[in-house]
Amino acid sequence: MNAQAGKTYKIGLIGRGIQLSRTPFMHEAEGKRLGLDYKYDLIDVDLMGEAPPSISEILSSLEARNYAGVNVTFPFKQSVMEFIDDFSDAARAVGSVNTVTFEDGSRVGHNTDVTGFEQSYRQNMEGRAQGAVLLIGAGGAGVSVAHALLKCGVEKLHICDIDENAVDALVLRLNDHFGDKAQSLALDDLPGLSDVLDGVVNATPVGMAKIPGCPFPKELLRERLWVADIVYFPLETELLKTARDIGCHTLSGSQMAVYQALHAFELFTGVCPDVDAMKASFAAYEN
Repeated sequence: MNAQAGKTYKIGLIGRGIQLSRTPFMHEAEGKRLGLDYKYDLIDVDLMGEAPPSISEILSSLEARNYAGVNVTFPFKQSVMEFIDDFSDAARAVGSVNTVTFEDGSRVGHNTDVTGFEQSYRQNMEGRAQGAVLLIGAGGAGVSVAHALLKCGVEKLHICDIDENAVDALVLRLNDHFGDKAQSLALDDLPGLSDVLDGVVNATPVGMAKIPGCPFPKELLRERLWVADIVYFPLETELLKTARDIGCHTLSGSQMAVYQALHAFELFTGVCPDVDAMKASFAAYEN
């Protein structure tokens, strides 16, 4: 797709509890800067009543209304794949989709979460120990973050989730691709592992305004740990605030949000947006 000044682009974000998302603001500001007629809608399933349409029905409706594509967030990043016609290499390798483009009657699934987290991590974690890292969450976002962490050089990735089957499936996928670098971890085993960890990453929705809380036991945090969270509304989650207060190096979900949005914008329009402009839009957003 080639972007043209004045051309209309209708984009959406499908998810639950997403009213505080900064993604529409970032996309629309960049579209305006580039001279595009660019509209980005929130498609919040939580606001669709007691019997909301299925993800398949939502996709069909948007496609029929001439949307150029959609972003997909919690909890649909894996379930949406059943209704996609083709996949990018990244989406196929990871097994998760956060961006869908509608192209000539075909739906193509992409994953910009991997590169989004990878770029954020590389820019903010230089020199930090990567020997043993705990990833909390093996869902749609977790699988992307897991791939990014191992691409960035993490030596041993411990993964836990309340869904043990999801953990086991992710570990098998990762070890098939990266070698024997990932292993499952039961939630009960966290206390015994905490003293040997270098870092902790939350890739669950716990900490969102919709789902408050701390996904990692606060009493197990240590000053020497680095702690990352992919949640960005609120920007400082309970996990990050607690970690920062005891002296941990922390990484919020803000830069991941910017970089995954940047790559998605390019997929929707064919134009590479300006990263500094999108960072400024993210920072300028006000609810």
